[in-house]
Amino acid sequence: MYPGGIIFLKTTDLKRCCQFYESKLGFEIWLEQPNCTILKCNNLMLGFIGSDQVENQGIITLFYPSKQEVDDEYLKLQDIAIEPPKNNEKYNIYQFFARDLEDRLLEFQSFNHAIDW
Repeated sequence: MYPGGIIFLKTTDLKRCCQFYESKLGFEIWLEQPNCTILKCNNLMLGFIGSDQVENQGIITLFYPSKQEVDDEYLKLQDIAIEPPKNNEKYNIYQFFARDLEDRLLEFQSFNHAIDW
């Protein structure tokens, strides 16, 4: 058995940030604590902490079983997408990038090879 994990990031608007991830990306509230909300989508958990600063370094990557699902996400998220999906031969993936409301980089990808789900 392996441990679960949560990525914690600071936000200047906790309510608005969580609403973005719920409405745009399908996350659900897993746990609410004082000034901290933990969201979950399948096996990805993000904790947002109210702060006077934004943490937006790194990439939050959501991966899907197929290219079609990446394309479907792109169609839903064109308003925040940086560019359309494309193959990335270096990593053998199909991907596109977007930005959340506090300028965090989001990646949506599928692997072009079999993986163990």
